[in-house]
Parts: sequence; structure tokens; C-alpha cells
Amino acid sequence: MAIPDYVYKYESVNTYSLKNLKAQAIYMASPLSFNDPFDCALHTVMKEISDGDLERLVSFYVEQEDVPDPVKKQFLSASKDGLKAMLSKASKSAIDHTVQQFLDLRGVSCFSEKKDDLLMWAHYGGCYRGFCLEFRTGFEMFNKLMQVNYSPELPRLDVAACLIEKDFDHMAKLYCTKSINWQYEQEWRLIHQKAGTSYIYPPEALKGIYFGPNIEDEMMEILCLIIQGQNPQVEFWRGHLSKSEFKVEFAKVDYTPHVKAKEMGLV
Repeated sequence: MAIPDYVYKYESVNTYSLKNLKAQAIYMASPLSFNDPFDCALHTVMKEISDGDLERLVSFYVEQEDVPDPVKKQFLSASKDGLKAMLSKASKSAIDHTVQQFLDLRGVSCFSEKKDDLLMWAHYGGCYRGFCLEFRTGFEMFNKLMQVNYSPELPRLDVAACLIEKDFDHMAKLYCTKSINWQYEQEWRLIHQKAGTSYIYPPEALKGIYFGPNIEDEMMEILCLIIQGQNPQVEFWRGHLSKSEFKVEFAKVDYTPHVKAKEMGLV
């Protein structure tokens, strides 16, 4: 699927989200902080090795200088079933190590295709007291967005693709597969080599900000002041709970700073 024109990032109101907004920064968090224990596939599952891949893998290992000669002899003398068992064990160990390195080092930032999901406002939008940023994806940093796949099973990795071909796009399935129970999120992800770092986006990348129905007026004022100082073209949308449906509805608002509104006799 092509990257959507816009993606949305839900935020609670706190010191970190305000600092990031002021710095025009998208923070790359460690996946170890995620609330789903299966996220980034902590438990790797390997596909069964085909006969064709078995020959390729044996040749690959035998040619490696760092593989001890006794191990190479084992590869060359073992039965087909024995080889598959050995290689599956070795490859799983290597890939588990790679996954653990990812969890320890990499940073991830999460986005959604939707701005009005009730569960996401509850989970990530500070119980409706937060905000949601709308980003245009036509800017370079968003070219790296990866779509999350939702599945009832953990992703199965191809041993040859991972170890011989170094197919890291194939391994990315690990980092972008979640339980089908989370599919309502319609999530996209940015992945960075180092957790704790940030992408700095240009002011024009931010198209709009959606305020939760329960956001405090004073906090909305602060958010509007920050954004207007960066890009006056950003749209402001105030959320409210529908009186006839289970949904959040948004109305576009024109922001007038409190001081100016007072001078105009509006407050």
C-alpha cells in the first residue's frame, strides 16, 4: 500500500510532548517502552528450510572464515534432517540476537491513518485531554514510513533471506507486525538507528492539530501559541463528543490569542 497523504500522531499533554512540539521534533522511542509485549516480535518464528535453501546455507556456512573447521565438517557430514535442525537452531540464535539488538538500540515513532478513533484518543490522546498532529507525508523524512501488518500469528522469517541475502526489508516484518487485535490503529512507523533521537520536521510538514474534547482551555492556548509562532497556516480543530453517535467530531476554529481577544472585547 502506498504511503497515505496524511498521517496522525496522538499525544498526551505533558512536558515531553510540549518540548517536542516546540522543537518540531518527532521523538524515536525504544520499542521496549511499548504497551504490547508482542510488539516488534520478541519471539521469532522461522520458516521451515527448503531443500534448495539447505544447499545454499551449507555452502554459505562452509565458506565463512569465522566458522570453526569441526563445525564445517559437521555441516558436510550430517543428514538432511540433522542439517535442517542445526541450521534452524543457529539461524534462530543469530536472528534472536539481531532482534535483541534492535530492541536495545533502535528508535520507533508511531502514526495512524485516522484522527478520530475513540480507542486511540483514550489510549494515546491522554483520555481525550490531549491532541493529535496531522502531518503531510510529502516530506523526505516520511518516505521511510513503514506500514504495520496485523496478523493472528507471529511473522515467520526465511532463514536464507536473513542470513545469506541480508534482506533487512524481510526482517523488518518483525518490527512492523502486530496482533490482529490492534488493526483498528491502522498504524505506520518510522524506525531510526538509535533510540532517544529525534527527526526534526519543517514547519510546513504540520498541516493541522486536533484538540481532544476534554483538553483544558489553558493548554489549548499554549499549544496554539507554539504552533502559530512556527507556521500560521496550520489548521486548528476543536473536538467534541457527538450527541447522537459514539464518535468524536471536529470543528475548525480560528485562533485568536487571549491578549488580542481581550483587547477586542471578545473575552
